[in-house]
Amino acid sequence: MPKIVAGVIAHVDAGKTTLTEAMLYQSGTVRELGRVDNGDAFLDPDALEKQRGITIFSHQAQLTYQDLELTLLDTPGHVDFASQTEQVLSVLDYAILVVSATDGVQGYTRTLWRLLARYHVPTIIFVNKMDAPGADRAALLAELQRELAPGCLDFDNSTTPGQLTDATVEDVAMQDESVLDAYLTTGELAPATVRALISKRQVFPCYFGSALKLAGVDQLMAGLKTWTQERSYPTDFGAQVFKISHDAGERLTWLRVTGGTLATKAVLLPEQKVNQLRQYNGTKYTTAPTVSAGEVCAIPGLTETYPGQGLGQQTASLAPAMQPVLNYALDPQENDIHTCLTALRELDDEDPQLHVVWSEHLQEIRVQIMGTVQLEVLQQLMHDRFNLDIGFGEGSILYKETVTAPVEGVGHFEPLRHYSEVHLLIQPTAVGSGLTFDSNCSLEVLGRNWQHQVLTNLQAKEQLGVLIGAPLTDAKVTLVGGRASNVHSVGGDFREATWRALRQGLMMAKTAGNYQLLEPWYRFRLTVDQTQVGRAMNDIQRMSGTFATPDATTGAAMTTLTGIAPVAEMQNYSQTVNAYTHGQGQLECLIDGYRPCHNIDDVLASHAYDPVGDLENTPDSVFCAHGAGYPVPWQEVPEMAHCDYTYTAADLKNLPALR
Repeated sequence: MPKIVAGVIAHVDAGKTTLTEAMLYQSGTVRELGRVDNGDAFLDPDALEKQRGITIFSHQAQLTYQDLELTLLDTPGHVDFASQTEQVLSVLDYAILVVSATDGVQGYTRTLWRLLARYHVPTIIFVNKMDAPGADRAALLAELQRELAPGCLDFDNSTTPGQLTDATVEDVAMQDESVLDAYLTTGELAPATVRALISKRQVFPCYFGSALKLAGVDQLMAGLKTWTQERSYPTDFGAQVFKISHDAGERLTWLRVTGGTLATKAVLLPEQKVNQLRQYNGTKYTTAPTVSAGEVCAIPGLTETYPGQGLGQQTASLAPAMQPVLNYALDPQENDIHTCLTALRELDDEDPQLHVVWSEHLQEIRVQIMGTVQLEVLQQLMHDRFNLDIGFGEGSILYKETVTAPVEGVGHFEPLRHYSEVHLLIQPTAVGSGLTFDSNCSLEVLGRNWQHQVLTNLQAKEQLGVLIGAPLTDAKVTLVGGRASNVHSVGGDFREATWRALRQGLMMAKTAGNYQLLEPWYRFRLTVDQTQVGRAMNDIQRMSGTFATPDATTGAAMTTLTGIAPVAEMQNYSQTVNAYTHGQGQLECLIDGYRPCHNIDDVLASHAYDPVGDLENTPDSVFCAHGAGYPVPWQEVPEMAHCDYTYTAADLKNLPALR
């Protein structure tokens, strides 16, 4: 039987879990149709999910439809848990995107669509709630084509499930020029060609129905059988980790085998063997002696795994695009703070985007989150799982810093009987690219071991900027020069020189005006009564936001404004909207990445950060004279460096732009 792994994704309340339940019921996997609002959904087994009526964690189910073996991965629909959804995307063959007929393409639907494109996941669309009054199939299809892709085509207009009408065949052919030429010549379109276009994300089959009433579900499943194709896999072992969970005291590593075969007793990591291979269906599982390429399993007991990790021949997945933007300090209340830290580190193990940070000096724990719903769930998890009632202080914005032009930084570390010098080229890269590291240094200048030390130490900790001490982002850091001593250099010397070189370069960029503070921005969609548009526009401008000219719909009572605004200004605006629209207005905000800070002077004043006084991240260097080491301020280091600079000022100006 062909085996397919498909993820079910959607904007919250589109009916994603309801569709999954219907597919399980129609295939005979479950005997009774569960419902989210009844708290008996097969793939919302967690007590917290039942309580809130939303999916919070990804879950797995197995079903067989005719001769297709389908592994379904149900994912959270709320934007606050987008990191859980993104973890799953890297292991999917196909995605089933659920769109509500009553709401159409919503803001988070567009975000999911961009993520599907980022991970190159072929996608099948199910338009749910077609039984709602006013649901217009033609209008919804047009909206999908306009908002998502022209290749969103109706595959559900044939009386025979899994077959296409002549009109749909023509529409499919028109999505590819070479396919269209062949179709016009022969008058035929082979099913294999259709499957290939779907696999290449040129065609997106659309189905329509009502999952709650089981309408259209058989057609969707017939489409999955007909239009999906199993991957081919390499013979060498590989696997992708996509989830970590803890259950009854066990740590589970969830992975998909992407090559070869995984067997019990195999050594996945140094001194860590596979003791058991579990294949889950809801909360129940069976064990297997081997798991073949294409299959999903969970392994208990591994300790060094993390979401996104590649094992064997499999490379690691992309760095997450969905990043938290809010920072909160934990209030332990009556609990021991170290007990709270241990619990939070278990949750951080499951969701690394929490970025749990412990400050020994402040005796404080901080976490990073996407939004307030996630914060509420985090508090509930601490209570339910660890019996800890905790709170959080007032949230703060997660700022970031970056360079805007190339700069070469140098760090020198030479106390008595130690020696190292490192030169780093720091270049701005594309927005959202994070930090990347490379080497462009001859082995004759700096040996392989020392170069490895430099690159390892660049990745060993979060690198901070020099404006407010926020994380550095959107930059490429390249080792371009340095020097070691055959007698005095040790590994720790290059750790010190590397970190100092990076900070010294950032100070140089700041002084030259080639440095920037970034803050998160929302992309918003605000719907208000026409009489309230003026108020809304004034509010958005006051919050330093911008908006597109609203469409003037004749006779329409409501007007929609779309645009962008800083999270710092708009994060609590929904309460204001509710107040002045008397609950009739609607504000939808989605994180839209980082942009230059709109009020940099205020932020700098409030943080009062001293980059030179931050001794753990000093930009200064240490040189040696008369048998003793002495500190040298960062701005004097270029004149005293032992190695020539790799780049002149003119060279730096002529470097190709990476942003």
